[in-house]
Amino acid sequence: MSWWSLPGLTGDGGQKMIKILIVDDEKPICDLIDLNLSGAGYSCTSVQDGAEALSMIEEGKYDLILLDVMLPGVDGYDIMEYIRPMGIPVIFITARYEVKDRVRGLKLGADDYLVKPFDVVELVARVEAVLRRYHKADMILTAGDVAVDVEARQVTRKGIPVILTNKEFGLLLLFMRNKNVALFRETLYENVWEGEYSGDSRTVDLHVQRLRRKLGWEHCLVTVYKVGYRLEVPQ
Repeated sequence: MSWWSLPGLTGDGGQKMIKILIVDDEKPICDLIDLNLSGAGYSCTSVQDGAEALSMIEEGKYDLILLDVMLPGVDGYDIMEYIRPMGIPVIFITARYEVKDRVRGLKLGADDYLVKPFDVVELVARVEAVLRRYHKADMILTAGDVAVDVEARQVTRKGIPVILTNKEFGLLLLFMRNKNVALFRETLYENVWEGEYSGDSRTVDLHVQRLRRKLGWEHCLVTVYKVGYRLEVPQ
C-alpha cells in the first residue's frame, strides 16, 4: 500500500481511481488540467475533437467529464445533450462568459460552469465538489500519518487529534488537494483569506510554519523560491 492516499481513490479499499475525461481543443489547456488533476490523484484522459470525445465516452466509463463548448466536429452543447441520459457529471470549461451561455449549459444538465482563464486550484476544488454530490469522492484525505475528515473538519496525526485554526485548516486542504504542485503565495492567500493579496508574505509564511510544526511536515512541505510552497509526496 502506498504511504500516501490520494483523493482520487474511491472508498473501496483504494483500488479504483476516479476517471476524468478532458475535452478541449487546446492541447496546452488539456495538459495543464491533466497535470494538476493527476497530481491530485485522478486518472485523466484528454481529447481535442468533439466527435472523438463521443467515441471515447461510448467506449469508456468515466466518472466526470470536463467539457469545452467550442470544439471541432461536434460542439460541447451537442455532446452534453448526448451524454445527459448517461448520468455522467459534467463541468463546462469554456471561454464563453456571457450569462446566456452559462444558463444554456446549466439548463442542458451541466453540474458546473467554469470560465477561462481559470485558476487550477479552483478547478480542483470544483471537481471535488461535483464528485462529492455524486458520492464519488473520498472525504477522508490522508498523507502519511496525517488524516483529514473534510466534512467534520477534523485532523489527526498518528490517531491523535491536531487542533488547527480555520486558516491553517484551509491551507492544509489546499496542499493536500494539490500534491506536488507549487502554489503561489498569492493563490494561498486569495483562497484561504478570501481577499486580494497585497504582496506581504509574512501572514502566509507564518501560518505555513505553524502547519509544518503541528503536522511534522518540516521536510515535505517545502519552500519554492520566489513562488510559494509545495507539498511533496511520493508518486
